[in-house]
Amino acid sequence: MLEQLIPFLTASILLTISPGPDLIYVLVRSMAYGYKQGIVTATGLVSGILIHTSLVAFGVSALIKQSDQIFLFIKILGALYLLYLAYQVYKSDARIAFSAEGIGQKSMSKLFRQGFIMNVLNPKVSIFFLAFFPGFLWDPEGNTVLQFYFLGAIFILQALVIFSAVAISAHKISTYIKSHPHAGIFLKWMQIVIFILIAVLILL
Repeated sequence: MLEQLIPFLTASILLTISPGPDLIYVLVRSMAYGYKQGIVTATGLVSGILIHTSLVAFGVSALIKQSDQIFLFIKILGALYLLYLAYQVYKSDARIAFSAEGIGQKSMSKLFRQGFIMNVLNPKVSIFFLAFFPGFLWDPEGNTVLQFYFLGAIFILQALVIFSAVAISAHKISTYIKSHPHAGIFLKWMQIVIFILIAVLILL
């Protein structure tokens, strides 16, 4: 079990610290209105992960139970999807924009709800979890639904900790990135390496 959980936690942390849209949104909101709003937004975002975990858990578990070949096929598809994401990042612009335009002041309850809805209505999250989670199941013959929820809980906890740290350190992080013109290029290649590394981990 630990042989799967340690790589999963490592991969999850690497994914979370790579500058995706959720992380950037938490960072910008914290810059504009303070770290408390950033943390509440982050809490809403990670709560939405429960929905995606449920969809993957009950949808994929039934397929995995059918045969080892299907399980292997799902893992291969997952690895290919992650390599595709790496290619998409490679083609993208390395610049990181910090614009608070259109981000108005909101109550804490509305912030939580907005973060939750942003995450739940993003189909790319479900597709990503479908690619990411099955490769780290430690017992495909056992209770896979429970394993998916356990992995989901680990992902949620580490994401909340990292998002909260970003919210608290928002001003310093944004100042550093703005003052280092090559930071965007570094973060871009960090994402590419992370996606390729996780694709390899899933296959192994």
